[in-house]
Amino acid sequence: MAVQKNPTWTRDELVLALDVYFSLEITHVTAKHPEIIALSELLNDLPIHSPSHKNNKFRNPPGIHMKLRNFVRFDNRYSRRGLQRGGKLEEEIWKEFAENRVRLHTTAQAIKENYRALPISENRIGEEDIEEVFSEGKILSRIHHLRERNPTAVKRKKEKVRRETGKLECEVCSFDFARQYGKLGYGYAECHHTLPLASLKGESATKLSDLAIVCANCHRMLHRSNSWLSIAELRKIVAGVQGMKVM
Repeated sequence: MAVQKNPTWTRDELVLALDVYFSLEITHVTAKHPEIIALSELLNDLPIHSPSHKNNKFRNPPGIHMKLRNFVRFDNRYSRRGLQRGGKLEEEIWKEFAENRVRLHTTAQAIKENYRALPISENRIGEEDIEEVFSEGKILSRIHHLRERNPTAVKRKKEKVRRETGKLECEVCSFDFARQYGKLGYGYAECHHTLPLASLKGESATKLSDLAIVCANCHRMLHRSNSWLSIAELRKIVAGVQGMKVM
C-alpha cells in the first residue's frame, strides 16, 4: 500500500511558520526546539485539513524544521541557500510578509486567537466554504465572512443607516439600489466588515461601526485586493477612475 502524502501547506500554516522562522536562528536549532514543537501541535489542531488526509507524520517537528529551513533560500542574511525544495506559495508568503514583520506577527497571533471561535460544526475549512481567501489565510477569511453575514448585525446596521439618511447608499460609489431599481431594490445593500483581518478577535461582538454599507461591485473590489483596502482608499480609486473617464 502506498504511503499517503501529507496535504500541501496552506497560507495559514506558512504565515505561522514564517513568524516562528523569524523568532529563531533556524540554522542553529533542531526539530526538538520548544517553538517548533509548539508549532507542530498548533498546526495539528487547526481546522483546515481533513483527518483522513493526515498521516502519522503530519506536520511533525522534523517536517516543520525542514519547512522552516526552506525559507533560508529567500533570506539575504544567509550566504547558503537553504533547502532547494518547497512550493511557489512559500515565495509568495515571503514576499508579502518578510518586509513587514509587524503585520506578519499580528496576523499569526490573530490566527491563533480566532481559529477556535469558528462554529463547532466547521471541523474543516474547505475551499468551497470561502468565496475569497485573503492573503491572511482561510481561517481569518472565514471569520471575516461570518461577521459580514451576521443577520442580526446586518439588519440593525441597515435600519440605523436608513433611519439616519433615508436611504441605503454605497459608502464607496454612492450607488443606491432603490434609486436604480425602484421598489425591487428597496432595502437591498451589502455590508462589509471594515476591520483588518489581523485585528479580529474571535470572541468580540461585531459592532455596527465596524460595518459599512456597500454595493455588490464595491464589496467585491474590497475583497479582491491583497492588501486591506479601507472604504476611503477604494473611494479614492473610484474617484480617480471616474476623473480619467471625464478627461
